[in-house]
Amino acid sequence: MRRRAAGALLGAVALLASGCGIRGTSVPVDAGPAPSRASCQAPEPGRSAEGAGRVTVRVYLICTSRILSVSRSARLTDEKAPPEPLQVARALLDQMQEPPSRAEEEAGFSTAVEDWVRISGPAKGDPDGALRLNRLPEELQSYALAQIVCTFAETTVADSRHRVVLGGPDAGRDPLKRYECTGEMRRHPEIAVTSGVLVS
Repeated sequence: MRRRAAGALLGAVALLASGCGIRGTSVPVDAGPAPSRASCQAPEPGRSAEGAGRVTVRVYLICTSRILSVSRSARLTDEKAPPEPLQVARALLDQMQEPPSRAEEEAGFSTAVEDWVRISGPAKGDPDGALRLNRLPEELQSYALAQIVCTFAETTVADSRHRVVLGGPDAGRDPLKRYECTGEMRRHPEIAVTSGVLVS
């Protein structure tokens, strides 16, 4: 009697499973990022953020597969004269390499810009405003490149149309490319590595 009941129960379970409309597959399925409870609400800097050569800057960080800007306090220069674009670029790069603050981390922010990334000014023959990384831009993580492009695009590092010119370390071999921080890039940072346009 027990065997018959157990058999009937197994049959019912098999019938329910076959009728649920879900089939197994041996192919990996990309269902997109997992649901996140991150607020992505950027914390505001404290009242003492500015002063003694420090100013409030906007830096792009990652949150739920997008990049969004947060306010940071950065030291750009101790001099009264406006900082050079390379100074600005290096100060902003330092900020992107900093681990998120506790408030930023709790809001879901992170950074993909690693400590080994370095930046220098234009090489001989480069147009004014060009910047050279110690790796080809397309060799960076896509999210890291998107962070750099969008952070620089809102500063004097960019040209009048908010475009950023980047290249690799070898001026003779690594061509310069022009990058734009578009809404599409902010929503889908993975497109950054293929978005550069050769500078003619």
